[in-house]
Amino acid sequence: MGPPSNSVDGGKNALLRALPSIEQLLRRPSLEPLLSGVPRARAVSALRLAVDRVRARLLQGDPRPFDDADVGEALSTLSTPGLRAVLNATGVVLHTNLGRAPLAPEAVARVAQVARGYSNLEYDLDEGERGSRYAPVVGLLRQLTGAEDALVVNNCAGAVLLVLAALASGRECVVSRGELVEIGGGFRVPDVMRQSGARLVEVGTTNRTRLSDYAAAVGHDTGLLVKVHRSNFAVVGFTEEASVGALATLGRERGVPVFQDLGSGALVPMVGEGMGQEPTVAEVVAEGADVVAFSGDKLLGGPQAGVVVGRSALLARIKAHPLTRALRVDKLTVAALEATLELYRDGKPGAVPTYRLLAQSSQELRARALRLQDLLAEQGVSARVDGVVGQVGGGAMPLARLPSFACILNVGAPESFLERLRAGGMPVIGRIADGEVVLDVRCLAEEELRSVAEAVATASPGKPP
Repeated sequence: MGPPSNSVDGGKNALLRALPSIEQLLRRPSLEPLLSGVPRARAVSALRLAVDRVRARLLQGDPRPFDDADVGEALSTLSTPGLRAVLNATGVVLHTNLGRAPLAPEAVARVAQVARGYSNLEYDLDEGERGSRYAPVVGLLRQLTGAEDALVVNNCAGAVLLVLAALASGRECVVSRGELVEIGGGFRVPDVMRQSGARLVEVGTTNRTRLSDYAAAVGHDTGLLVKVHRSNFAVVGFTEEASVGALATLGRERGVPVFQDLGSGALVPMVGEGMGQEPTVAEVVAEGADVVAFSGDKLLGGPQAGVVVGRSALLARIKAHPLTRALRVDKLTVAALEATLELYRDGKPGAVPTYRLLAQSSQELRARALRLQDLLAEQGVSARVDGVVGQVGGGAMPLARLPSFACILNVGAPESFLERLRAGGMPVIGRIADGEVVLDVRCLAEEELRSVAEAVATASPGKPP
């Protein structure tokens, strides 16, 4: 039998009472070398964090008393940025939790250039007076999409809200029931529509909506015909939908603009094994959509942004709406987007990481997985290379199945192993399949493979932390 519970509680309480105060720790001689050169505010924060952590473990039944090493761990925690780089071994290219699209080196350089000093964000250098922050990207977007005008806001949901508020507030928006999608974080298109002040008019059924359904719903109070691209799910089987071109013809006949929420926003046809078809923005504009909204950080491969392109008269109304200022982008977004769009303009989509990662062949992925296997073997870690299937991610191209290759680890306790991988100096994010750890190499650069191997070795049982 163990000791009586009151004895255990008494010991725990004694340890809790023995916890030092912050002032005592600041004067503790053994901590002087550790705290030397550390700003007082950070030192105090680290000491408080250390004491709080020890108190929490004592309350959980861990009898270890306060130790100077607890302060070192707290200082290390405070010195580690909350937002930091990770290595993506999940096989999901546009991983929303991992920041979606990695930027091209040209975009990163442009952001750094603009961030370190002043810029002509809203200053016309030719005229010497106030200008538009959208000017650097409008011409590029017009050229790449064929639209008459363009606008950029903070994300695609904001773009949809702004378009509806500017063009259909207090009026009806006709949309297919099969396109009332829910996007990330539980945000639903019908809720966004209602927030804009527009009145939602649902037509058709979940799987079949005909042009005649839209036509029957159009009345004197109709503000927009809305089409939402099903970018994060698919309806297959017994289906029917009206094309953008057919809606555009109906809209012209009835004097009602057509708005396409395209979501993903590919600027060029996507290539790669398992990719399938995805409409480009230029194709949708050419079909006759009056206004199109899409994301900057999905298939376009740029920074988080919501891009709106379309007819000049409608864009003028959208730009004049008060929400435009509330949803506007900052200089860093403009810089990154401009540099990314320039790559497309110059015929270099392969320089955009998202495009390049999606276009990789099975041969090069297998070769990279074999190199990672060799590096793991150098670290004393056994892994087998096997074919796997990845995803585009980011709510884009839900039917795409990307053939890839991965190093498979049988580690016994995969959840704990992944936790240790995430806790490393350079966190590695993998996944579990059939009880084994999968390290898909699709999103790993050649120069990152050794870091992955070293992280795996450190996280492996019996290896030093």
